[in-house]
Amino acid sequence: MNPFHEKYIAAIHASIAASEAIMQIYQNDFEEIIKADGSPLTQADLASSDIIGQHLSPYKIPITGEETEKMSFEERAQWTECWCVDPLDGTKEFIKKNGEFAVNIALIKDSKAHFGLIASPVRREIIIGSEETGVYIFSFDEAHNYSTWKKLSIPDKHNNPIVLIGSRSHHSGSMLEIIESLQSISTEIEFSQKGSALKFFDLALGTADIYPRFAPTMEWDIAAGQAILEALGGSVVHAETGEALRYNKANLLNPFFVARTATLLSSDK
Repeated sequence: MNPFHEKYIAAIHASIAASEAIMQIYQNDFEEIIKADGSPLTQADLASSDIIGQHLSPYKIPITGEETEKMSFEERAQWTECWCVDPLDGTKEFIKKNGEFAVNIALIKDSKAHFGLIASPVRREIIIGSEETGVYIFSFDEAHNYSTWKKLSIPDKHNNPIVLIGSRSHHSGSMLEIIESLQSISTEIEFSQKGSALKFFDLALGTADIYPRFAPTMEWDIAAGQAILEALGGSVVHAETGEALRYNKANLLNPFFVARTATLLSSDK
């Protein structure tokens, strides 16, 4: 029996349909638009946003996302739950055609990342999870056959050398303190780069150990990844206070943060 609620199954189908639309556009020529904030936008962002909205609308849960109209905080503050959606996370990677983009869908409850889904349109894979259900990975073709989904567990130990993963298109600031803290665990550190929330695939699968981010991100960039990583015993915390990131804030911009796997957390104590 599938442990996921009907609305989460709808999110799976939404991400697959959105991914299919994204790939149709990806395989052809497309126009790039520059938004008022300087970030890029393509037809794929808009098509994916529309498809996800259609799939999730029956559940009457409001959506905050990259391409949706932003409600005032006075209105959002009344919500007990909301979807947090990035219909095409990694638009710059999409434009570069390097395959490193994703579809992110999270459910926020009482300011906490409760459920997360990250889909890779190119790899045709989905990772999905919550603390109640655990975390699973499966291909688009396996979406209707729960028995084939692979349940992920916490690895026995961190990588050696430790793998620090970062953004491909958004370069972070100084990580000297992070690197020094890691060197107390392992003298060797390997650096990896990847675009979009696909970094959370590597963290969840244990092929990366830590993702520090000292550059701007929005709530919909991180919420799904946080729900998934926390369900595996990891954390995504404010770089200065050490507190877990919160969502549906007055300002939808995230603070600088550090994401760690459970095995690295246990080694860091």
